[in-house]
Amino acid sequence: MCVFCKIVNKEIPADIVYEDEKYMAFKDINPKAPIHILIIPKEHIEKLADINDTNKGIIGDMTVVANKVAKQLGIDKTGYRIVINNGPDAGQEVYHIHMHLLGGKKLLFAT
Repeated sequence: MCVFCKIVNKEIPADIVYEDEKYMAFKDINPKAPIHILIIPKEHIEKLADINDTNKGIIGDMTVVANKVAKQLGIDKTGYRIVINNGPDAGQEVYHIHMHLLGGKKLLFAT
């Protein structure tokens, strides 16, 4: 079982900022910005490349969660970045699809 599934199952603690029946959002333990939240589906899907016609709604739902969390944390007006890494060359470390919500300061363009 992956670390994010263990967080979903409450086997590993996390600083949860949002949770509903299908999604969870919690603070990243190695933040890259003053606000760095990970948004995950509770359903285990390894990576972005595993999204297909049957589960494509997950990305839209995760974006809605990101928008709710951004508003909750007060960065909805100043701006924020959403990132999804896919695979090792993109920097994916945990193989459970997740969206990074970054904000709380002016973010430089990253390549």
